Amino acid sequence: MIVTTQTMSFSEPLRLQSGRDLGAFEIAYETYGALNDDRTNAVLVCHGLTANAHAAGKHLQEDDRPGWWDTAIGPGKALDTDRFFVVCSNAIGGCGGTTGPS
Repeated sequence: MIVTTQTMSFSEPLRLQSGRDLGAFEIAYETYGALNDDRTNAVLVCHGLTANAHAAGKHLQEDDRPGWWDTAIGPGKALDTDRFFVVCSNAIGGCGGTTGPS
């Protein structure tokens, strides 16, 4: 399965636990499968800060390595993309396209 990392931009500040605000920020994410009409088949896959949103599939057919959880996400797998709409986003501050410390 070929996937594309997408980003969503947020212009409203995000209040952090420290009490400070993170100004405008972006979150990178990938999706697998299709959202049903009832919007009841969504599954959010979370990861540690060392991973990224590329949980399954490949960005290009010739890629050597698929996503980090490719064995679990896809048609007929534990997170069956024929049944579920799977979303994996990068954590804020993590690597891979989401707004980080820099």
